[in-house]
Amino acid sequence: MKMNGGFLITKIKQLGDRIFEKVLSENNVDAFNGAQGRILFVLWQGDGVPIKALSDRCGLAITSLTTMLDRMEKQGLITRTQDNSDKRKTLLILTDKARSLKTAYDAVSDKMGEIYYKGFSEEEIRSFESYLDRILMNLEGWQE
Repeated sequence: MKMNGGFLITKIKQLGDRIFEKVLSENNVDAFNGAQGRILFVLWQGDGVPIKALSDRCGLAITSLTTMLDRMEKQGLITRTQDNSDKRKTLLILTDKARSLKTAYDAVSDKMGEIYYKGFSEEEIRSFESYLDRILMNLEGWQE
């Protein structure tokens, strides 16, 4: 059986990233880019997150993340602080500026959902997302 799932996921991600950037621009969101939005999304769930945990949640290598975090700190989106209970850990804290951008991000995210799921029923969306969750679990558990 020929399987194209990996190719399709890669192509969807590439197209989705380009469209996300366009929708950000159309909504006059210029305080962050799409990749930074993924980081902010995780931090909006609860900040004070160690860099390693953010790396795991975003699926980004710490080396890639470090450069992005430097840029985000210069843009006034995050601050870094030392963990009081473990001085080896650096925690990432959202600034008020970043917190104020969540509503705009949510609007862009909703628009992306409309684009992704155009013509899908709620049942199809639930099924599809359960398949994606299974694929993600397979990938995360691949080397364990």
